[in-house]
Amino acid sequence: MTVRLRIAPSPTGYLHVGNARAALFNWLYARHQRGTFILRIDDTDRERSTPDFEADILDSLHWLGLDWDEGVEVGGPHGSYRQSDRLERYQSVATTLVESGAAYYDDRTPEELDELRQKAQAERLHPGHYIRRPESPPAEGGVIRISVPQDQAVVFDDLVRGSVSFEGRDVDDFVILRSDGTPTYHLASTVDDVDYEITHVARGEDLLPSTPKHVLLTRALGATEPVYAHLPLLFGPDGKKLSKRHGETALAHYRDTGYLPDAVFNYLSLLGWSIDGDRTIFSRDEAVAAFDLADVSSNPAVFDPDKLSWMNGEYMRAMDPKVFREKVRTHVEAAVGRVLDEGEWARFETVSDLVQERTRLLPEAGEQVVFLFEDFDEYDPTSWQKVMSKEGVSGILDAAVHRLGAVESWAAESIEATLRETLEQLGVGAGKGLQPLRVAVTGSSVSPPLFESLAALGKAKTLERLDRARSELTPN
Repeated sequence: MTVRLRIAPSPTGYLHVGNARAALFNWLYARHQRGTFILRIDDTDRERSTPDFEADILDSLHWLGLDWDEGVEVGGPHGSYRQSDRLERYQSVATTLVESGAAYYDDRTPEELDELRQKAQAERLHPGHYIRRPESPPAEGGVIRISVPQDQAVVFDDLVRGSVSFEGRDVDDFVILRSDGTPTYHLASTVDDVDYEITHVARGEDLLPSTPKHVLLTRALGATEPVYAHLPLLFGPDGKKLSKRHGETALAHYRDTGYLPDAVFNYLSLLGWSIDGDRTIFSRDEAVAAFDLADVSSNPAVFDPDKLSWMNGEYMRAMDPKVFREKVRTHVEAAVGRVLDEGEWARFETVSDLVQERTRLLPEAGEQVVFLFEDFDEYDPTSWQKVMSKEGVSGILDAAVHRLGAVESWAAESIEATLRETLEQLGVGAGKGLQPLRVAVTGSSVSPPLFESLAALGKAKTLERLDRARSELTPN
């Protein structure tokens, strides 16, 4: 049997990292099993579904490196992969279920249904306990509900949670077709899974209460339900369900702020699964070779943006230097505010390896080197206050200007030798003596290594900036 898995996002919002993790796990299992991975768009919510949200979903999945064998953009043998194109199919199934006795029309008013819910709640029963088939349901009109047997449990095996059971009396006679002829999520999703021959459904734990309904529907259709795997929910570092208070939750945010897709892929893989003990860094191919839905933990997974940033830094440092330069050029030019000519870019390349070592997110590369290409109007206030207000700074700058002015071979080695000798003569340690030079020349206490920075900046510009900083100091 060829395994067939799907991801079925709803285009009512941007792709959430939780949905991206679910897509990734489905993709990993399909690839591990040499099966089929399908992208379906569940867009029956006409009011909230938009083309922009669908475009974000597709772009985000592409960026993450997930490809699909059937579905939106690539087609396949099962017709449309958008639910909005399958309305007649859902209506036909609902009508057939009524004819078979598995479902019924219900034209009861909202007030009547509320009374039944209140009665159940007063008796501490499931709110839908009394919403059952009337003795004489109408021949047509109103909504269509599935008739759920109350005297038998709905039992299914879950790859993550083991055997799961729901009592029939705790599953209401749920609506499958609304009075306006539109399908509910339960009907559309289940019919699609049957029609597209889905063998495994891996989705978030929050959808577990829907599963007995989907199992009953599948059986009413005369089909065998897929194997389910309900993935652990994502929580923030504070142990609460992931929300925007823990940082951005849209996958596009991480793409747009300079994260690498391989790092995000790697990190999301670890949210509920591990490849080998404490190992955290691994390739896509290694993940595919090792992944099994049966190995997914049922415990909540913690999405920690700080750990993701750390992992991104690890991937940044491991990147081929040439690839790093290609990826950061647009970010460097964005930070500078203009396109760099080749001579200027050659200047960046002299410090590129050092910048790479200190970069976690792609835009940080540009932030580190703006001083190489543009003069700054103001110094970083925190750096100035912390470093330049100390006693003896003006003397350090004076000595540096004097000694560096005499350097003939302007290279990192000669600059370092000159400055260390100067500080030794002044009786000042490197930690105290070099930081004022860094702030004077770069505008901040954070930059690539100082000697290489001065070499890349050039002698004339270095001396000019040291003079400027000295002139702005209060004599001390």
